[in-house]
Amino acid sequence: MRACPALLVSAPASGQGKTSFTAALARAHVRQGRKVQVFKTGPDFLDSMILARASGRPVYQLDGWMGGDDDMRARLYAAAGEVDLILVEGVMGLFDGSASSAALAMRFGLPVLAVIDGSAMAQTFGAIAHGLAHYRDGLKVYGVAANRVGSAYHASLLEGSLPPDIQWLGALPRDASMALPERHLGLVSASEQQDLDARIDALADALEAHVSVSLPPPVTFQAQAVASMPKRLLGVRIAIARDDAFCFIYPANIDVLEEAGATLVFFSPLAGDALPDCDAVWLPGGYPELHLDALSGHVTLHRELREHVDAGKPLLAECGGMLYAMESLAGVDGEPRVMAGLLPGSAAMQSRLAGLGMQSVALPEGELRGHTFHYARAEIAATPLAQAHNPDKGPSKEAVYRRHRFTASFVHFYFPSHPDAALQLFAP
Repeated sequence: MRACPALLVSAPASGQGKTSFTAALARAHVRQGRKVQVFKTGPDFLDSMILARASGRPVYQLDGWMGGDDDMRARLYAAAGEVDLILVEGVMGLFDGSASSAALAMRFGLPVLAVIDGSAMAQTFGAIAHGLAHYRDGLKVYGVAANRVGSAYHASLLEGSLPPDIQWLGALPRDASMALPERHLGLVSASEQQDLDARIDALADALEAHVSVSLPPPVTFQAQAVASMPKRLLGVRIAIARDDAFCFIYPANIDVLEEAGATLVFFSPLAGDALPDCDAVWLPGGYPELHLDALSGHVTLHRELREHVDAGKPLLAECGGMLYAMESLAGVDGEPRVMAGLLPGSAAMQSRLAGLGMQSVALPEGELRGHTFHYARAEIAATPLAQAHNPDKGPSKEAVYRRHRFTASFVHFYFPSHPDAALQLFAP
């Protein structure tokens, strides 16, 4: 067993400021000389990028369905032996979903710090805090903090509304200079925010001035044996697209490939890079729709990717990577641009959400789990290899396409859900 101070940061709903608060908390403790490991509940990429910048360490997912209990337990146990503080940012509202943040907190004994947007309320703040603390027996609430507070007087009204058994931790003021910008998939990615560190520092400054940043009590984490990764990819060179158009990459997926012996070579289609000498290619998700002219104009890379697939070499294209692999992609302006032409068909961005939810796909290599989240409508002139299963019985059930060793889908796969199956997608 190992003990380490830990908190799960949650809220009554999405949009309350969990990511901003967690980032501020991480940066404040890092500035005090502590090592902080942040985890993100659920499959989100964008929050994790912000939190990685704030903490200076990769942010890993804690997801009971994608990774399972053993995966989560192993990651928490490993972190407890390396850092001074563990922070877990929850997903949606505290009790939302079958695999809720509350369920995660109770499973691992994590005390909850509840962030509540107090901008449009006064004494009702106390009622919401009371509900969060007492809705489910066995949940430990460490305290509550208010976000987007208008004044010291406003903060005093919120604090005064709390019942005596709930600890007031303080309030962050409403300040546009500290807000993290958003767009259709959530927060703007960390690499695109030139002033991100300044915003995080401003948040940390405000936190240190108005909110308690003392260490929470230690939590005891149980040991979890981790199976050794087979060296299935020893000597295999995998070229991975990584830039602002292809930025949705789980650190755990990188770990799986490296532990299997692969040599990873990163390249940027946006920068005009040629396809590196490689045995396999990975085109992860991201924002190709925001960079259509640059991606369309890189015809040399289009040809190199087609030659790679035609030679029978492995290539995995996920979500944005699949959009880039199609014959054409239209942005919100409706004008199609030529893409790489690996998959017959076209896609167009739309204003309505087109796919959302956890996904499980039974591939010939084995079952892989992951999720889908996109605004693209695709018309693909190919027969799917497989159809995803949505464990929450939602409407989004994505298809998976294959030609030779080329595999494409809107699904973002979480490789630790079935490492051997993931490794087979890249093995020569």
